[in-house]
Amino acid sequence: MDAAPLGAAAGQAPVLRDLSLSVAAGEALAVIGPSGAGKTTLLQLLACALRPSAGQYRLDDGEPWRLGRADLQALRGRLFLAPQMPPLPPRQRVITAVLAGCLPAWSLLRSLRSLVYPSDIAAAHAALASFDLEEKLFERVDRLSGGERQRVGLARALVTPAKLWLMDEPLSALDPLRTSQAAQTLIEQAARRGVTLLASLHHVEMALAHFPRIVGLRQGQVLFDLPASEVTPALLAQLYAQHEEELHAAVTNSANSVDAAAARPALLSTPCR
Repeated sequence: MDAAPLGAAAGQAPVLRDLSLSVAAGEALAVIGPSGAGKTTLLQLLACALRPSAGQYRLDDGEPWRLGRADLQALRGRLFLAPQMPPLPPRQRVITAVLAGCLPAWSLLRSLRSLVYPSDIAAAHAALASFDLEEKLFERVDRLSGGERQRVGLARALVTPAKLWLMDEPLSALDPLRTSQAAQTLIEQAARRGVTLLASLHHVEMALAHFPRIVGLRQGQVLFDLPASEVTPALLAQLYAQHEEELHAAVTNSANSVDAAAARPALLSTPCR
């Protein structure tokens, strides 16, 4: 299938071209590739936020874009798309930001009530504890570091009822210790819940270390789709040709991140009820 970016002018070349990808329920895979390869566009397409300009997208044996508006909106509520930096209102409390993941499963009345009296404190606390943030439960978002805000966005996934998690560079603001911990937490939690997990990553070594399946995307096309154990240095060199600095970039501390506490084992949390 092909896909152009949101708001693209008529006649603009598609970002994704002749792309074919099949993902089974419960799989975990990482999408890697140089900047501009189309990773974010792919995630937006899978989240039904972007309509293919050509080809076909099937989800659970159905075609989302053949649905009526109400049914399409309901389907989007069953998908979880995490942008690289979640758009968290700065004066919002962390517990409210996490419980926003429950909104597709809640009535309007319960959603409004939860703004004043959070509906499921235990679920939010457990989700934050999985990313070592439980002490920030009632903090304001604008008092968090960049890495902490990114982890709040990841904690939101652990309370959502969605069965498809789409993560756009979920580790970009984390320090090396937090990067490995967060990747392992996402993989383990998705497996426990039977959730399908797709993550775009620019940390190639983290993708190879934690994800069983790797998709290499270059110029909007799949260059390879292989088990991590079969991704060779030669394939990576081909994927990142003219972008070698991205391939060899080490996982470093983000300028906005002050995450430095020792990692603890991830805890279980439950979707909102």
